[in-house]
Amino acid sequence: MSRALIAAIAAVIVLLVVTSASLFTVNQTQQALVTQFGRVVEVVTQPGLHVKTPFVQSVLTFDRRLLTVEQPGQEVILGDQRRLIVDSFAVFRITNPLLYYQAVGTAEGIRGRLNSVVSGSLRRVLGNNKLLDVLSADRDRIMRRIRDEVNSEMHGFGIAVDDVRIRRADLPEENTQAILQRMQSERHRVAAQQRAEGAEASLKIRADAARDRTVLLADARAKADNLRGEGEAQATDIYAKAFNRDPHFFAIWRTLQGYREAFDKGNARLVLTPDNDYLRYLQSQPTPTAP
Repeated sequence: MSRALIAAIAAVIVLLVVTSASLFTVNQTQQALVTQFGRVVEVVTQPGLHVKTPFVQSVLTFDRRLLTVEQPGQEVILGDQRRLIVDSFAVFRITNPLLYYQAVGTAEGIRGRLNSVVSGSLRRVLGNNKLLDVLSADRDRIMRRIRDEVNSEMHGFGIAVDDVRIRRADLPEENTQAILQRMQSERHRVAAQQRAEGAEASLKIRADAARDRTVLLADARAKADNLRGEGEAQATDIYAKAFNRDPHFFAIWRTLQGYREAFDKGNARLVLTPDNDYLRYLQSQPTPTAP
């Protein structure tokens, strides 16, 4: 192999190495900083192939996607002096890689700083709200306020906080049993009150029913007595009209009715004189009257 060929191969290799050291690629999910001796000389936000000075400049890449920081459980005192163990997390993204690099340098640095800010905001905002607010629909408003506070404090670090959420909120163990007992006592009190109200309503319904029954029976008796009186009056009137039409026949019929009632069972005894008028139809046949 000639020296010229060796020199050409060496030149190609050097060219490839220099070219490789001069080119770098930024992905769609990345943004980059070009540094020279620790000083930032270029901010790259567009994806694609880019050029840098070989062996002198270096490239630092940062993720442009949403990132999460988990906050460990911490005890928070609420506005009503209740205590909660709160686990939370924050979602953020790097909006200014240069400011981010100047402020914290690495990802671990921003996580520690963000945890501190989120913890302080949680204590401050939750300390002004009651337990029912945290457990109700008002929780969204509370979390938006925490997010805005954290976002405002972290703006100078080149990041934007998109959301802060409470993943879990538990009562301390020493408070859980007391609250459960208080809830049971409250449920027992409500149940006893409802039973008492039900018994009162039952007595009232029974009293109203008894009163209505008494009124209905009194009205029915009055109506029955009235109808009975009207019937007796009509019967008396009918008897009177019949008697007036033929008094002799009515007298005979009444006497025969008396015989039926007196001698129906066959064991009646009467002590009368033979000439008593009551027995006149038993002693002889009555003389028919002329029509």
